[in-house]
Order: sequence, then structure tokens, then C-alpha cells
Amino acid sequence: MSFDPDAVTALLAEAGQTIIMPRFRNLRADQISTKSGPNDLVTAADLECEAFLTERLAAMTPGAAVLGEEAVASNPGLLEMLSGNEGDIWIIDPIDGTYNFAHGDERFAILLALTHKGTTRAGWIHFPTTGETYCAVASEGAFKNGERLRVAAPKPIRRMTAVLYVGKGRAPALYDRIQSVKQELGTRRFARCVASEYAGLASGEIHYAIFTRQLPWDHAAGCLIHAEAGGAQGYFDGEPYRLQERDLPLLLAPDAASWDDLHAFFEPDRA
Repeated sequence: MSFDPDAVTALLAEAGQTIIMPRFRNLRADQISTKSGPNDLVTAADLECEAFLTERLAAMTPGAAVLGEEAVASNPGLLEMLSGNEGDIWIIDPIDGTYNFAHGDERFAILLALTHKGTTRAGWIHFPTTGETYCAVASEGAFKNGERLRVAAPKPIRRMTAVLYVGKGRAPALYDRIQSVKQELGTRRFARCVASEYAGLASGEIHYAIFTRQLPWDHAAGCLIHAEAGGAQGYFDGEPYRLQERDLPLLLAPDAASWDDLHAFFEPDRA
């Protein structure tokens, strides 16, 4: 299936300006609801944006399937589409950072990935508040508004900026390991928006990240953009990222050597 990356970028900009931004800091209480917990929010803008993108992407690429975060919230069985047997699939996160969006914080974005039989072909991160779009097509590099991106140069761990989305309930041993080495770490960032973290990784503002939950709409686009910007990534067992979530931490680093160093440093069983 052929696609026009620039046309997709324009579509995301249209969604951001016509659907999301008019609702930013302008939501009524009845336009915000919860899903799995009090901080897992969905708004009228999420639902409208996903519906808009689903319709337009299906028309733009006949034959491709579309998988949206909010559609899966209503029907979890849709995740079976990512088993690897399907052809082309668009994966949409209509607003990544919905908690921020609903609370007036500008750190939110649209995430979009195009996959083919389990492999990500292209990814986009679009920030409606700034108009910035991060985009990568497999084997063609990563770009921000047309300017090539490059990950940060490796540094000693204590001088690296980190993003550590590690919950005690999901990865207790790794969580405890992080608590034990806190004094040895450099700056840590937490935007409550995975898209913002991936943008920082791809542009060199953040050196490394660990994620213990990897829902496909959160990570498919960002992982490709990070890889195309020169980064190294993999689960703690060394296997590469895949669309179907695994019960292992995902580590992203500036290069293979620093990935190995970070993995050894954070390994929960390390004495």
C-alpha cells in the first residue's frame, strides 16, 4: 500500500486545529470521563478526533484497517488485529496525554503509526499547541517539520537525562532497583505524556527511557522515530520492540553500547 507522508502530516494538523484546540481549556465537566481509573481520562475531543482520523485514513488508504485507542477501550478484542496476520493497520492515539489536556497542560499530542504485518512502516507525533510534527518512515530517517533528528550523544549514566515510567505494581524489582540507585542518576523527566518523551528522545533532549507498559498506540510511532533518529532499543531480554505488549521493561538508549551499560546498571537482580 502506498501513502503520502506529507498528506498524513497535513491531516494531523487539521485534526489538531479543528477538533482538539477548540476544546483545549474549554471542556465542560460532562465532556470528561474516566476509563480504568481516576487518572485515565477520555474527553469529547479524544472521541471526535479518533472518529475523524479513522474515517479520513480509511478513505486515504483503501484496504487498510484502523485501530484506535478509544475503539479498543470499548472493544478490547480489537487488539487481536496486531497478531501479525493482518496487512496494513493505522494505530491511533487521538490525544496522548489526555490527563494534561483535560487539566490545561500543553503537553499532549496526536500519535499515529502505520504498520504492516507487525512492523511499523511510518510514525507521526503531532503537537497541536505548537504545530510541530515529528515523522519517520522506515529506513528514511526521522524529521521534525522537515529537519533531520538525531538522538543525544552517550554520556556517563549520572550525566544522562532519563525518563523512567516504572510502576511498582507492574515491575516491583525494577522499581526497587531504581529507588536504590537514585543518587547515582542524573536529571529525570516526567511529562505524563509519552509523545513528549519520545520527542525529547529523538531530538537529543533526553538520553534514555524505560517503559514498563507499552500499549501500541503509545509506542509504535515513537519507537520508529527514535530508531530512525539513531537510537537503540529493546526489551530487557534483548528482543526488539513489537506491537503486541510484553510483560518486560522496554529500554531506549542513544546507541547499542549505552543500551548495554544501562541494562546492566538497572538489571533488578544486580547485586
